[in-house]
Amino acid sequence: MRRARVTTAQAVRAGFLVLLLVAGVVLAVTVDLPSVASLRGWLADAGAWGWVGLVVVSALVTLAPVPRTALSVLAGVLAGFGGGLVVAWASGVLGAAAGFGVARLLGRDTVQRLAGPRLAWADAVLTDRGVLSTLLGRLTPVAPFTLVSYAGGLSGIRFRDHLLGTAIGLVPGTVLHVGVGATVGAAGELGGWTLLASALPFAVVGTVLVVRWLRRRRLTRSAAV
Repeated sequence: MRRARVTTAQAVRAGFLVLLLVAGVVLAVTVDLPSVASLRGWLADAGAWGWVGLVVVSALVTLAPVPRTALSVLAGVLAGFGGGLVVAWASGVLGAAAGFGVARLLGRDTVQRLAGPRLAWADAVLTDRGVLSTLLGRLTPVAPFTLVSYAGGLSGIRFRDHLLGTAIGLVPGTVLHVGVGATVGAAGELGGWTLLASALPFAVVGTVLVVRWLRRRRLTRSAAV
């Protein structure tokens, strides 16, 4: 069976998606982030709208390959545990929705046209188990946040399933990393080893869940055979 050709409009949209990804990488590498002191001063002057702006900006930042762990720790530093938890979780869900929407709008139809039998099968599995697939992606430490968002939009996962899996899957890591930021209290006191140590329990939990899911899936297939 011959695959359908990609139209010019679909190629343009897919190319624009690639350009957005490249631009995000460039910005993540070259742009200098403001200091914690300057952010606190700006938030104090802006009031409630400043915190709304922080959520929106943090969500947009997740469209680039920026480690979300660092954003969650920074939220804890700026707002303490309670406020930081709200900021980090809300911006994560909003960023996941934005990444999903961008990928779905610009690249989904191209993937459908180019998909072979194996990719079509994998797409069908993801569609049927959208919440679980997204949840595992969010709980797996080695899966970049941005990649999971874009992959969800390119696949057949329903938007509501992607949001639900994200909303649940972000809770453990967000609690952990915001807690680190709130405890330390200053970004200047955070080192790479501190961030790594804070991620280890999350990594263990995520790995155990993935292994259990794969084992259960293998047993189900064996029983079916």
